[in-house]
Amino acid sequence: MSSRVFFEPIKSLGFAGISGAYASIGAPTTHPVRICRIDNNTEGDLMITTNLSQDEIFMAAGSFMLLDLQTNRMPRTDDMFVFEVGTQFSVKQITAPVSGAVYIMCIY
Repeated sequence: MSSRVFFEPIKSLGFAGISGAYASIGAPTTHPVRICRIDNNTEGDLMITTNLSQDEIFMAAGSFMLLDLQTNRMPRTDDMFVFEVGTQFSVKQITAPVSGAVYIMCIY
């Protein structure tokens, strides 16, 4: 049995679209995401969420976060730890960025 890795189209939002209110970062996911990398390529501290009613992930300026949700799991038979199809990532500023963007790379 061969294994394959696929990438969703990268999700991004430029600094001008980031404010004190949550804004969508690209389109919702179209596959169960097993690995996700979030890059804050701005000089502002940001908050990321998949749930607009609560803050979930703090992203310091110029930082990244790698989430390997399926470590030591059987990806063909166990979808317990994935971002579901239709997950929408959103971002808001803690400190205002004046350049750059936030990027999300998803692997399924």
